[in-house]
Formats: sequence, structure tokens, C-alpha cells
Amino acid sequence: MTIHHPLKRRAARFAAAATLSLLAAWSGQAVAQAYPAKPLKFVIPFSAGSATDAVGRIIAQAMGEALGQTATVENKAGANGILGAEAVKGAPGDGYTFLVTTSTTQAANVSLYKKLSYDPVKDFTPIGKIGETGFILMVQADFPAKDMKEFIAYGKANPGKLAYGHGSSGSLVSAALLGQMAGLDFLSVPYKSIPPALTDLLGGNLQFAFADVGNAVSQMNGGRLRGLGVTTAKRAGKAAQVPPIGDTVKDYAMGAWFGVMAPANLPADVKAKVGTAFAAVMAKPEVREKIAGVGIDVDYQDSAQLARTIDAEIKKWSGWVKAANITPE
Repeated sequence: MTIHHPLKRRAARFAAAATLSLLAAWSGQAVAQAYPAKPLKFVIPFSAGSATDAVGRIIAQAMGEALGQTATVENKAGANGILGAEAVKGAPGDGYTFLVTTSTTQAANVSLYKKLSYDPVKDFTPIGKIGETGFILMVQADFPAKDMKEFIAYGKANPGKLAYGHGSSGSLVSAALLGQMAGLDFLSVPYKSIPPALTDLLGGNLQFAFADVGNAVSQMNGGRLRGLGVTTAKRAGKAAQVPPIGDTVKDYAMGAWFGVMAPANLPADVKAKVGTAFAAVMAKPEVREKIAGVGIDVDYQDSAQLARTIDAEIKKWSGWVKAANITPE
């Protein structure tokens, strides 16, 4: 006769439960390793038509294809990129939400605001750098000055009468720095991004604006706006006909960059998979061609390199903001 001891029954039940727990844990781990298991979202902190939007859509589509998932784009413009940065800072660090970032959100805002609602280093995980661009000083086709030398002379003859629009830190600092270095007095008009500033320039509500190379070239090709000078030390590849402002204003030079970030605390395995996909995307000739086509010079960096770049850029933008005599808001 078999005796069923209660302790033996409890031990058997415990063993069965432990086995099920191990199976569940293994199953959960397998699910976690199946990243990505749902669509990806790329938040763009500037409006449609901006340089960040143009390059962000290229990267989002390519990353979606590389990772085998649908990638959606969400424009969250406002407050010089702060609204978009806040949205990604508050998202789960699970590899499904990314910020298509710029030197504005990840470097310049530190010096442009007395109190920033996010930390550009601690609140994000760098994925990689995409590239760089300069800004071109744009005026209407019938503006009296035909080059930078004439523009500066016109500005000195009309102090306080030239209004410019800015929709990013790059467009703001470009103008403010020029004013300080050339001894000019401008009126500053803020916008959510550069395209609406160009619309008002076309309408005669502004006298000039600094636009990223991609937006500037499309406007110049239309014939209604002219480019007088580019902010970078060298001529931009897509706008080789526009001379550097530094040729007229000694030592004048500045530019912006673009990259991809995720929320902080991204799991190491997810970060590795995303980083590998980003590197593969940035190596594709067709992707590089598209990026160059929107006026951005490709300059790939991996996560560690971008982290070092951000540290250096925060210091660099601090110097530019001080040199431009901009008072933090």
C-alpha cells in the first residue's frame, strides 16, 4: 500500500511551481530578447519642413527598415526644442521612443535658459550622430545689399531697423553673433522653427533670417530669396556659391549638428541592437545621399563618440552665446 505523506505532496507541488516559474522567466526573457516587438516612434522637436524634420524622417524610415518594424514620426515643436526633449525624457527607456536631436536641444539650450527642464546628458542615452549643417543669411531678392560687405554697411546705416526671425538656437546665435562681431543692432523675432520665419521674410515682415542650408537652397532656387553668406568656416557642399561670412567678418564661424537619442537607462542589449542598426543605416550610400540632399553633411559617430561631442558642444555653445551677448531666458 502506498502512503501519500502530506510533506511529500507539498514538496511535489513546490517543485512543480518552481519549474513553472523557471519556464515563465525563460519565456519572459525570450520575449524581451525579441526586440523590437512593436512600432518605433521618432520625436522631432521642430516643425515639419525644418532641417531636423527632413533628416529625422530619412533616419526614421531607414531605422524602421533595419530593425524590421514600422517607424512613426511625431513633430512636437515649441520652446526651442524643449517640448520634444521633455516628451522623450518622460518616455519609457525601452527602445521604442527616440529623439531626433540637434545642437539646440542637446547643447545650446543649456546656455540659453536659466533653468532647463531636462538634463541633455543625464536624461538621455546617445545613439549616434547623423551630420552637420551651417546657416545662410537670407534676404529678399530686391534687398539693397548684394553681398556681406554691403549688408554690414546697410545695417550700420540703419541701426535698429533690421528685424530677423529665428526658429532655433542656430538661427538665433548666427544673427546675434554677427551683430556683436560686426557692430550691428538688430531686432529679434522668435518663431517655432525656421520655415515660418522664412514665410514672414518672403512677406516682407522681416529683413533677413538665417536658414539651415537645406531650407536656404530651396528658397534660393525659387528665386525670391538670396543667400549672402554661410556661417561655417568653409563653403557648404550644397551651396558652394555662397561665401563664408568669415571672409568678411574675421573669425566668424558656427554651425549645428543632428543626432539620435533615447531616454536614459536604455537596456544594454537594446542599446547594442539599436546602435548596430544605426551604424548600418548610416553606412548605406542611398541614406547618405538623401541626407546630403537636404543640405546636411554626413558625419557619423557612434554612441560613445556622440557623448563626447555633446560634452564639447555644451562648452562651445556657451562661448557662442556669451560672445553673442544673449541673456538667458
